[in-house]
Amino acid sequence: MPQHDRSGDDPDVTPDPLPAKTPPPADASPPADAPPPVPVPAPGIDPDAPPAVPSGKFGTPGRPLRRSSFLIGFTGALGVLLAYTLYLGIRNAGGILVLVVIALFLAVGLNPAVVRLRRWGVPHGLAVAAVALVVVLLLCGGVVALVPPIVTQSGQFIDQIPNLLDELRRNPTVNDLVERYDVVERVQGAANAETVGRALGGVLGGAQLIFGTVFRTLTVLVLTIYFLAYFNKLRALGYSLVPRSRRERVQLIGDEILAKVGAYMVGALSIAVLAGATTFVFALIVGLPYPFALAVVVAVTDLIPQIGATLGAVIVSLVGFATDLPTGIACAIFFLVYQQVENYLIYPKVMRRSVEVNEVAALLAALLGVALLGVVGALIAIPTVAALQLILREVVLPRQETR
Repeated sequence: MPQHDRSGDDPDVTPDPLPAKTPPPADASPPADAPPPVPVPAPGIDPDAPPAVPSGKFGTPGRPLRRSSFLIGFTGALGVLLAYTLYLGIRNAGGILVLVVIALFLAVGLNPAVVRLRRWGVPHGLAVAAVALVVVLLLCGGVVALVPPIVTQSGQFIDQIPNLLDELRRNPTVNDLVERYDVVERVQGAANAETVGRALGGVLGGAQLIFGTVFRTLTVLVLTIYFLAYFNKLRALGYSLVPRSRRERVQLIGDEILAKVGAYMVGALSIAVLAGATTFVFALIVGLPYPFALAVVVAVTDLIPQIGATLGAVIVSLVGFATDLPTGIACAIFFLVYQQVENYLIYPKVMRRSVEVNEVAALLAALLGVALLGVVGALIAIPTVAALQLILREVVLPRQETR
């Protein structure tokens, strides 16, 4: 007789329990073809947030703050306040920043001389000291050339004031005008405490201007020496701020820009020294007063692009016309000829290997530089345009072609 399963017929009989699954041993490794386990974030934790790394001393950081509208608005307001504070700081420190820019520009321009001395076997510190000494000597020579003529001319004018007043008194027309318009009474009325205070303020303002100029000059000189001494370290630090993937390209472009700025600075100084030396020889030939001072004026103004040579020529020509008419005409003819030789022969040959900037771009850059930073802006206008032109040609235009 077939046996029936009594467990299905009798409700009192419970079926045998299923065999329990034995857990795998703790040291059992997963199969080789098993996928890696997917981490499941805990409730309330942003899966995109970086994992918390224990710092050891201060424990494990907590969960990031929730992005609420209040937190976003407060962060935005704090950013605007920080930007405005930064703007106020830059505006108040504008004068110091201009001095830093001048010192950087001079350091970049003088660094090729330091590199050349290093190639000759001179130690770095001694090379920087030699270049700085040459700059100081040139600066002292310019001061010695300009200050004595100014002091002498001022003293001669003060000595001639009594003679000028006597000549005015002997003139009947001047005496008639003095009596008609009561000039003496008006002069006496103007000589009060307020006028004296204004004059004293003007004297103090002039002294403040002189001491301020000396302070700014010394500041630029000291900063230039420091930048020259640590030029390689500062350049390496600037390149280290760039991401590693773009560092090599940025370094190549940056070195090319620095080379162009240095070459422009050396070329501009060479042309200025040549203009000053030529003016000095010409002034000695025609007998102009203070030839060395006039040569320094021409050399300094020749550093200003586009308009500097003309400005120096006008100053020397005015001195020549003040001496006598033939001397003034000779000055005008000399500078007319020399500027043609400089513009079409000397300048292209010296600047051929340094910077190549369009004439219109150079003129616009010089005008904008004068409007923004004065003479300093005019001096750094051409190298800035050359750097922007290099970045435009190597970075911007190729990127536009690939889009």
